[in-house]
Amino acid sequence: MRALHHPDVADLRLSSVLSALADPVRLRIVAELARSGGIVCGQFDVPVSMSTLSHHLKVLREAGVLRVTPQGSYRTHELRVEDMERRFPGVLGSITRAIGVADPGGVHGGAVHEAR
Repeated sequence: MRALHHPDVADLRLSSVLSALADPVRLRIVAELARSGGIVCGQFDVPVSMSTLSHHLKVLREAGVLRVTPQGSYRTHELRVEDMERRFPGVLGSITRAIGVADPGGVHGGAVHEAR
């Protein structure tokens, strides 16, 4: 399995992160990851084909929102909570709260808020 590129924290751009999070399917992926911590590609519950899911995961990875870790013949996807918090304090927590999910990694106390 070939190694995938993950941007360094210093190279993360807010415009890229927000653009990646502007898609409803990608927001749903982020919500699932915030709830679970890590998911193998085939376990996401999103209404798209596997190839479309792969595209959305690539966009999120290239924006620096998630990290992909090989585990045997699978790849686990997880949010880059610490990296995002270090580069853009409060952004990921604000987004997950806005979509009704507890803050990933307890960045802001882990409170669950209703989406408005």
